[in-house]
Amino acid sequence: MGDKANAHPGAAGRATAADRPASVRNVVLVGHCGSGKTTLVEALALTTGAVNRAGRVEDGGTVSDYDDIEHRQQRSVQLSLVPVEWDGIKINLLDTPGYADFVGELRAGLRAADAALFVVSAADGVDGSTRMVWEECAAVGMPRAIVVTHLEAARADFEEMTRICAEAFGGDDPDAVLPLYLPLRGPEGPDGHAPVTGLTGLLSRKLFDYSTGERKESEPGADQLPDLEEARNRLIEGIIAESEDETLMDRYLGGEQIDVGTLVEDLERAVARGTFFPVLAAAPAGEGARQGLGTVELLELVTRGFPTPLEREAPRVMTVGGEPRELKRCDPDGPLVAEVVKTSSDPYVGRVSLVRVFSGTLRPDATVHVSGHGLADRGHEDHDVDERVGALSAPFGKQQRPLTHCIAGDLACVAKLGRAETGDTLSAKDDPLLMEPWQMPDPLLPLAIQAHSKADEDKLSQGLARLVAEDPTMRLEQNQHTHQVVLWCLGEAHSDVALERLRSRYGVQVDVVPHKVSLRETFAAPSAGRGRHVKQSGGHGQYAVCEIEVEPLPGGSGIEFVDKVVGGAVPRQFIPSVEKGVRAQAAKGVVAGHPLVDVRITLLDGKAHSVDSSDAAFQTAGALALREAAADARIHLLEPVAEVSVLVGDDYVGAVMSDLSGRRGRVLGTEQTSGSRTLVRAEVPEIEIGRYAVDLRSLSHGTARFHRAYARHEPMPQQVAERVRQQT
Repeated sequence: MGDKANAHPGAAGRATAADRPASVRNVVLVGHCGSGKTTLVEALALTTGAVNRAGRVEDGGTVSDYDDIEHRQQRSVQLSLVPVEWDGIKINLLDTPGYADFVGELRAGLRAADAALFVVSAADGVDGSTRMVWEECAAVGMPRAIVVTHLEAARADFEEMTRICAEAFGGDDPDAVLPLYLPLRGPEGPDGHAPVTGLTGLLSRKLFDYSTGERKESEPGADQLPDLEEARNRLIEGIIAESEDETLMDRYLGGEQIDVGTLVEDLERAVARGTFFPVLAAAPAGEGARQGLGTVELLELVTRGFPTPLEREAPRVMTVGGEPRELKRCDPDGPLVAEVVKTSSDPYVGRVSLVRVFSGTLRPDATVHVSGHGLADRGHEDHDVDERVGALSAPFGKQQRPLTHCIAGDLACVAKLGRAETGDTLSAKDDPLLMEPWQMPDPLLPLAIQAHSKADEDKLSQGLARLVAEDPTMRLEQNQHTHQVVLWCLGEAHSDVALERLRSRYGVQVDVVPHKVSLRETFAAPSAGRGRHVKQSGGHGQYAVCEIEVEPLPGGSGIEFVDKVVGGAVPRQFIPSVEKGVRAQAAKGVVAGHPLVDVRITLLDGKAHSVDSSDAAFQTAGALALREAAADARIHLLEPVAEVSVLVGDDYVGAVMSDLSGRRGRVLGTEQTSGSRTLVRAEVPEIEIGRYAVDLRSLSHGTARFHRAYARHEPMPQQVAERVRQQT
């Protein structure tokens, strides 16, 4: 692997529709923000001839022209697809954002891909979030390779970075993470730094010089052989350890020279199985150069070592009624099963859906069934509708290139699917099916918004609906208690992008307002009140008097109304009026404007007038009685308490527990889990964890995750309640 001088030019370039699954490779690029993923994609596109030496596509623009927001923020915020072709193989490169707020885009990329390239900066190392994604890939057996970038940095050390990667990703078998090439450095410059100008192939014992911008092959010098042989022997042992030929290790240790072709075949099988993880080096091409350092080697690894879609287990499929359905793996002639992995809006063609086809063949102008994905709790309606597919295309920067079809194993963009959302399943209209959805992170940062003007108010609901249709990691909430529109996001950067898209893409200007939690009120002790509503202003008057008793009930009891009137002091027809007035006042609150709950209100006595008493009068009297009872009683302000579970590395457990305690939280216990992590369980007032998604990321350097769920309402401490009352 990696020993050919060049792929023949006719086999490289811009990818079109694939004709068989075996000629497709779907690869997702993973790495922290700033590791160089997008730059690497551009370098691969240049090497394959998909762009020219200026980095531009034939019909204008560059491969990285994706979104105006990305240009303004100077970072990737969404999944992007760049299809290229090398050695007769179509490679779908899925570039993912590295920032934690856009992990939903990363998960979509993992769903659409069959293998992953982990891009690691030689200057920055491996961060905790990248390790967590590696573990996710390991859990499903996804094949992986590592690409070390930023070799031009002054403190870059490829050998040290390889050791760090083996330690971070190798687990119990660091010899499964080994380099296939060693960087070849040129003469030192005035700053004492020797630039990387080429690579040394460990299996082939060849030098590949990129210093001229073209890959040239040569033989190593005698002074380079000792270092090469040491690394080569370790690589061979690592490959043989993963070989299916159990005699190979004994033969090698016995002194037999193993054929390079045999080693390459075993290496390719081990990479495809996800048991060996090669480390490569890459750097973008210099000005006027045609090939970036290491790009040819990387393309050869992808085309020869990464699995085809035929080797991937398809996600579970069922009928819309929930019955399991068995499908032949990646069969272009099978029933249509495709999944929308990303949804975006184009100002000219409308909604565009990026689709991965798992079975069958998708064609333009076909009518397909669109099955919803069961995310009703996030503001998405379930749906089962038939829609006509518009044009199929392959994206490249901002360009869309027409495709005649999209077979099982390939990806394509579909236009004009008006109801399809991210995560939906496309299938034949006469054989509707539903794919098991992939796991999405819970959005835990609330963003309360309101329309900036009346014109914005008219467009707000439609803009928000389109926003959550594109991004299932957002949740839209219309809170009936606080009467706020709340957009739940993954972090501040995520919410910033949401607001920017509302403004620039959907023309909706909104104002961010403080997020309110759903507070309630209750009586701390029994009390009594008398409501007297008597008015006479000429003509028909108003007369109603009622006496009530209020007593607290256990949490969760709600409002209980009891009638104990004797002797007809309150006529029977007006007792429901008293109850209606009491409940209306309870809904408005009695002290700070929050709903009153968990009390029993007993109507004891009252007075009526044969002419002036009415339904409205007794409603008013009931409300007055409840207010009077509250004026003479101690009222508790109830706050919602959440059950919080934090999964955090052992190094940060103490800091997390201390932080939770500082938020008036009660730590219930800890539980040791795999991967040197601890699950911390606690109960914390919701008013204290509004920004916990942001604060926990900072506290744990992005390595912790948490889940929250409503537990109950309980009395707020007096000093906190007083502060809240002053703010209302």
